[in-house]
Amino acid sequence: MTAPTATAPGRRRRPGRTRTPLLYAIASAGLLVMAAPFLWMALSAFKTKKDLTASPPVWLPTEWTLSNFGDLLDQLDMPRYFMNSLIVAVLVTVCNLLFCSMLGYALAKLDFTGRSKVFGVVLAALMVPGNLMILPLYVLMNGMGLIDTYAGLVLPFAASAFGVFLMRQFMQSVPDELLEAARIDGAGEWYIFWRIVLPLVKPALATLTIFTFLGSWNNFIWPLIATNDPGKYTLPVALATFANDPNRTVGGGNGMLMAGSLLVVLPVLVVFAVLQRHFTQGIATAGLK
Repeated sequence: MTAPTATAPGRRRRPGRTRTPLLYAIASAGLLVMAAPFLWMALSAFKTKKDLTASPPVWLPTEWTLSNFGDLLDQLDMPRYFMNSLIVAVLVTVCNLLFCSMLGYALAKLDFTGRSKVFGVVLAALMVPGNLMILPLYVLMNGMGLIDTYAGLVLPFAASAFGVFLMRQFMQSVPDELLEAARIDGAGEWYIFWRIVLPLVKPALATLTIFTFLGSWNNFIWPLIATNDPGKYTLPVALATFANDPNRTVGGGNGMLMAGSLLVVLPVLVVFAVLQRHFTQGIATAGLK
């Protein structure tokens, strides 16, 4: 009888190696499914009317054109709408970074009466659907005379329960010994907050910036309700109004809609690209204490 030959250690298949290609294939398929609508929109922005109405549909334009962007600028006051969206999104983001970080620091590092109750209110606010607050917010803003104003678009979202919860959880990871040492050296709470705590929670600030800017930039329901003056329309409202315009042509109108949608998406991509490193770091350290 011949003895069975031993398999060389280097030739043994490890279970992890066989699973890795399958995981990559599944992840690639999921990425393709998620990215397909965006790719279709981006490519359609450069298609001619003939390509947009072709049957069966074509993915790549047979003739690349920028006429959709030119026609969109001729029919819509895109610079004004873009500036309205930018002003509202920037103000909402700055207010959230300021107010949410301040309340998060108070809930995480300051000992005051009723702290647990305040945190309970924050958790309860997370469970309330945002659509339920639209009517009370409209009544409040209308009573204050803030309809058709930038203040009416910004104030209802100047702080969020999610932002407070996120900053509180991250600030809890800051060592208490570091803050006590600063207090012993004579530092006040404002100095500790601005010069010690905030630099240590940059990943949380980047994460909050991305989520807040994205939510405010894409917000449609509230700007639609809170603005009657077309001069105060944001980009999503202006594009939705244009999409429902019966005077726009089917092919060319769709091309302009795709061009406008691409212009709406680009600022969000820029913000994410700038803050990507801090954002991924925040996700990676979210579970660390």
